[in-house]
Amino acid sequence: MRVGVHWSVLFIFVLILLGLAGGSFREAHPDRPAWQYWLASGVTAALFLLSLLAHEISHALVARRNGVSVEDITLWLLGGLARLRSEATTPGAELRIAGVGPLVSLLLGGLFALAAGLLAAFSDAGLVGEALAWLAGINILLAVFNALPAAPLDGGRLLRAAVWWKTGSPLRATVVATAAGRFLGWVLVAVGLYLVLVGALFSGIWLVVIGWFVIAVATAEGGQAKLRELLGGIPVSDAMTPDPVTVPAATTISEFLADPRFRYRHSAFPVVDADNTAAGLVTFKGADVVAEKERPSVPVTHVMVPVDDLPTPRPDDPLARLVPELQANPTHRALVLEGSRLAGIVSSSDISRVTSWLSSSSAWRKRTL
Repeated sequence: MRVGVHWSVLFIFVLILLGLAGGSFREAHPDRPAWQYWLASGVTAALFLLSLLAHEISHALVARRNGVSVEDITLWLLGGLARLRSEATTPGAELRIAGVGPLVSLLLGGLFALAAGLLAAFSDAGLVGEALAWLAGINILLAVFNALPAAPLDGGRLLRAAVWWKTGSPLRATVVATAAGRFLGWVLVAVGLYLVLVGALFSGIWLVVIGWFVIAVATAEGGQAKLRELLGGIPVSDAMTPDPVTVPAATTISEFLADPRFRYRHSAFPVVDADNTAAGLVTFKGADVVAEKERPSVPVTHVMVPVDDLPTPRPDDPLARLVPELQANPTHRALVLEGSRLAGIVSSSDISRVTSWLSSSSAWRKRTL
């Protein structure tokens, strides 16, 4: 499981640093040397980011225990995001995966509050006590905010689990959760605009940004749920290109780039061994990275994406389950395997083609009525 940091984390780090060092810490404990404010604020901001990471890691660990694979975790401007390769298979699994995040934030808030209380009871807490109290408050606030019953927040996942359990329909559950998310987002935008009008410029803009984020992600989740429903019952074999043009593993970069069979058809090709065993996927972009003088001696296997780093469904696997894996994979392609042998290839454009056909199909319209 990869852990990444978006550049926007620097923005939130600096924001906390300036807000604490130049504001609350200085007001609570005036007449301290400036370096103490900056040091305490820097450590506090770092601990807050680690708290966000703990929140997301808890989601990932529980997801894995419930059979849901995790692509990566990314910390960014508005918190963190654990990207899952697949969906929970039962309402109970959804409940456990979603519920653990706010519980971890609440636990961290309690531990920071306990540490602040103990420090204040036995010594002059000073800036350390102030930092612990701030961390306690922000983690509890994070837990409460995330528990709001609206997608994409953890509370939205809890709402989805409850509606799913009640109705038996994961699609209906997602529709309810995403509708709640869009409603919450518009409320945050409205409150933010009001704050801007009354002069609280920074707080207002911040709420507007969060509101737009909630609306955008909730809308995207609703669209993905409808896509999964649309593709329900469709096997991967209906979308794949069978017996695709392949590149033998012994082919050099020069041969690959010069061969017209590859040059004018697609941007990526499966790489296979002599017995048609899938080895990986080579792209023109990856091949072009190799220096021109080295291309005659470097095989495509040196620049290909290994098969272990690609989605590898079977022909009879559900197409809907493949969609999030394709979206998460940088190549946006999957090698369809029968055992270890290549049966076909599926790309995001193949999914779009099937989706367009189903959307216009009279049989599909009757099915949804």
